[in-house]
Amino acid sequence: MEKKGYDDAKIKNSLSNIKHKLVVLSGKGGVGKSTVSANLALSLAEKGYSVGVLDGDMHGPSIPKILGVEEKRPEMSETGINPVFASPKLKVMSMGFLIKDKDSPVIWRGPLKMGAMKQFIGDVNWGNLDYLIVDLPPGTGDEPLSIAQIIPNSDGAIVVTTPQDVALLSVRKSINFVKKMNMPVIGIVENMSGFKCPHCGKAIDIFKTGGGKKASIDFKVPFLGGIPIDQEIVNTGDSGEPFIIKNAESDTAKAFSEIVKNIENIVNKKR
Repeated sequence: MEKKGYDDAKIKNSLSNIKHKLVVLSGKGGVGKSTVSANLALSLAEKGYSVGVLDGDMHGPSIPKILGVEEKRPEMSETGINPVFASPKLKVMSMGFLIKDKDSPVIWRGPLKMGAMKQFIGDVNWGNLDYLIVDLPPGTGDEPLSIAQIIPNSDGAIVVTTPQDVALLSVRKSINFVKKMNMPVIGIVENMSGFKCPHCGKAIDIFKTGGGKKASIDFKVPFLGGIPIDQEIVNTGDSGEPFIIKNAESDTAKAFSEIVKNIENIVNKKR
């Protein structure tokens, strides 16, 4: 809950120590946005960057589960809240750490969620970060609006979609939303982009492929890359084992690597 008269100077001070702020969003649920956020963060941390992940989904936080830190808890200190470490270079903050009963719903209206977002940035001891990745719930509701107001100078948004037309209808709305918020669009990631049969090696387009790239051309924004369907992403997400570390040599991990390179190039050009 937001403190009465919350000191926004704390937010400004916290953000001043963060070099790059990236917002990850999607037009609809079920596209694997949080999985993409978590593995992008891990990929950046593996490259030696100091990274933070802010799980902005107040109602369905999944980042702690994906990163294998579901049972950990942030600690209070004299200077604020110490985030959970998912690895030596990766800090995490999520509402998932603060809910005692995992089955209890968070029934909050917009002002409460805005207050929590402010505290997750201003009261958390993020320290000096190269990247802060904000994983938002799907759609264009309270949380995306809040982040656009709290972090007006972010590097921009990464929009995650799947290739089929029903997902692309929503991603177009997300891009228009981001532009209306005067937030740059870093690019589009197409998740679940094709499937390689483990038996015959043949590529199968279960959900089509290429839709994300087409949307990027239509909206004149970068296409960051496609991530194929991989059963190990499901397995590692459920078990809390970092996919890109456990499966570093896989085609999917290499796809994440390529997307990270593209993001690095884009955000560094903007500075």
